[in-house]
Formats: sequence, structure tokens, C-alpha cells
Amino acid sequence: MVEQDNRDRGEILIVTGMSGAGRTTAANALEDLDWYVVDNLPPQMLKPLLELTGRAGDALPKVAVVVDVRGRDLFAQLPEVTRALRDARQQLRVMFLDASDDVLVRRFEAVRRPHPLQGDGTIVDGIRAERARLAAIRESADVIIDTSDFNIHQLATAVIDLFSEEGSARHALTIQSFGFKYGLPADADLVADMRFLPNPFWSADLRALTGEDDAVRDYVLAQPGALEFIDAYAAALVPVLEGYQRENKRHSVVAIGCTGGKHRSVVMARQLAARLQNVPGVAVRVKDRDLGRE
Repeated sequence: MVEQDNRDRGEILIVTGMSGAGRTTAANALEDLDWYVVDNLPPQMLKPLLELTGRAGDALPKVAVVVDVRGRDLFAQLPEVTRALRDARQQLRVMFLDASDDVLVRRFEAVRRPHPLQGDGTIVDGIRAERARLAAIRESADVIIDTSDFNIHQLATAVIDLFSEEGSARHALTIQSFGFKYGLPADADLVADMRFLPNPFWSADLRALTGEDDAVRDYVLAQPGALEFIDAYAAALVPVLEGYQRENKRHSVVAIGCTGGKHRSVVMARQLAARLQNVPGVAVRVKDRDLGRE
């Protein structure tokens, strides 16, 4: 469950909530969105941080601050500090992460760590003490995310949905041409082999050219099966890219290979990129690993 008011998004976000509710996952998701994340900051340091971001300008456009009970007695001042900062800076927002008691107990038991407030008591004692301390800040939070039914990927997706700029890409796709004779790319998620097409290398007029040249492009795309393959492969990748976004996989590499990485793979990498550039939520770039090799 996600609750959110209509307040405008600002540059400073306080991330807080129950221990075990997913603050680390949320912070990592914000970092993936290019937020500058500060972890375990005492509430008294929020005002100096705001002043620093004001002076930094574009250098620190979006700052997320994780504040929680690890700050011990200092944390008790968070509601008061937050109220004072809201009066001075209306764009300050608070995101509160919550989960049911039984879910939090299971999570602590799974990692075999004590609750930070349980002391000599039980995990449940710690959870109850923390809820009492957090009641005021939860009441005033701008965004509340109940993570009881979320896994880490679903929580990251929820945070990205809330804080991505409209139209921004949720997945970065690199389409990389390469030559098989130089080895497979180590970071490739998917590999396609273009050696089923005739090699322009054996044409005297095309040998010295590359897949960036019109003559080579026209030659490759005129071969039987070339357009059929690239159309079908692009169509097959669309649900894959949509699934990557649902699973919060932020980056992928599709490698397109030929013998030397100079002709066929270069052409087909660009053709694939052109067909995938309008997939919602995906930013596509082309990289040529071996184009400059002899």
C-alpha cells in the first residue's frame, strides 16, 4: 500500500520508518535515480545539510537523508526539527516505511539480528518501542509505504515509481557490437550471432568500410533473413525489457556479434537500437567494442 499527498516534489527527502521495513532498499533505489543519499544522519544535522545543498546548487540537486532510531536519543528530536524545516523550506518531504509487526519479526529472525531497541527484551518489545517513538513522524509523513507484502524488488519499484521524474528512463539498455574472434563480452546479458549473413569483408568494395557506411548497411540489410531477424528479435526483446523494469533490473547489455565486429554486427546493432528506442521506460545506447581493431 502506498499513500501520498499532493505536495510538490522537492530536493530534500527524509527517509525514515520502522527498522526492517526496507530503508536500505529504498535508499539504494533513490541512488539509482541519481539522488545523493546520506545514511544515519542525526536530525540536528539536517539544517546544515539544507544550507549546504542551497549553496551547492546543481551539484546536489536531489538529496535523500536516512534518519532512524540508530541515532538513539538524537532521533527523538526529528519531529521538532522537521517542523522547523518545513516552515523554512516548504519542499522538504518525509517518506515513512512501515510493515506489520509479524512481518518485521520474520525479517529480523531471517537475518538473525536483534532489533535496535529490544535491549534485554524480545524483538516484539523492540518493535513496540520503536512504533511509540515514530508515531509523531509517521503522522506527519508525506509518503507512507507499507512494505508488508513487498519483496526488495517490489519495494524498489514502488520507490522508483514515486520519485522518477516524468518520462525518465527506468532501464538503461546498451546494444553492443563485437567480434567473436576477440571473445564474448563479459557483461552481456543476451548475445545474438550475425554470422548467418554473408560477410562484407569478402567484397573488395566493402572490405575497407564499416557498418557505419551506407554501402555496408545497404548490403547487409539486403541479405535474405536480415530484416526478418532484426524485426523478430526486437519484438522478442520488448517483453524482456518490460520484465526487467518490473523486476527493477536497471541495466542490461545485448551483444550483437559477427566475425570481426566491423561490418554486420555494427549494422544490426544500430538497426536494433532504432527499433527499441521507443520502448517506454528504456534508454537505448549503442556501443561498438571492436570497430577500431584491425
